[in-house]
Amino acid sequence: MAALSKPEVFVSMITVTFNAGKVLEKTIQSIIQQQCDDYEYIIVDGGSKDNTLEIIRKYEKHLNCWISEPDQGIYDAMNKGIKLAKGKYLWFMNAGDCMYASDTLLKICTHPEKEADIYYGETLMLTPEGQVDGLRSAVTPMKLPERLHWKSLQRGMVVCHQAFISKRSLGVWYDFKQHPYSADIDWVIRCLKKSLKTVHTHEILAIYLQGGFSKQHLKASLKDRFKILQKHYGLIPNLFNHGWIVWRYFYFKYLRKAR
Repeated sequence: MAALSKPEVFVSMITVTFNAGKVLEKTIQSIIQQQCDDYEYIIVDGGSKDNTLEIIRKYEKHLNCWISEPDQGIYDAMNKGIKLAKGKYLWFMNAGDCMYASDTLLKICTHPEKEADIYYGETLMLTPEGQVDGLRSAVTPMKLPERLHWKSLQRGMVVCHQAFISKRSLGVWYDFKQHPYSADIDWVIRCLKKSLKTVHTHEILAIYLQGGFSKQHLKASLKDRFKILQKHYGLIPNLFNHGWIVWRYFYFKYLRKAR
């Protein structure tokens, strides 16, 4: 573990990684090349056996804190990142994901809407091979709402986790014991329930590399998501919404392309 002291900063950038040495360096570079330095950078590694630690040590002078130890999964690791964080806001940019541009953080730090509880924006999607797929709202059925509310997620994750910046003082943790596969959806909903001021930045905030944890455990993730949405929205609305989700999936995948 390594740590550097730094006074209170605007945001804690947190990267969670495990055996992702092939994609970790791009993530690190996208953060340390930001034009704004009002951040701390934390890396939480799950005890990788590849070249992850070699990469972390290569960039150690740019890190405020890093740890490498076994964990109980990605969301447990994210909670460790929250425990280490001292910034006003939390922003997760996990291995393989990147800040959209070098001035992305600057635009958030200088956003005209001050002191929001949550800032959110659009995401550029990459295929698992690293090719540009397009904006999330264009290449998936999930459209980013102009006014994001906790009820906006009744039919799925309409905002990408990497483009969602929450105030640390909201005090929300990932419930990885109850929801080991989709705790990010539950976390976003609970953050939004506590938010008094949620701001759409109208910026592309992140580049998301598809094929991550949820995709690798798709069936379990979908079951977990069903439980989460039922918990927050009720059984009958959840059954209706999942019927709509299934219809939307087939329309977007087959009927829309055939037109």
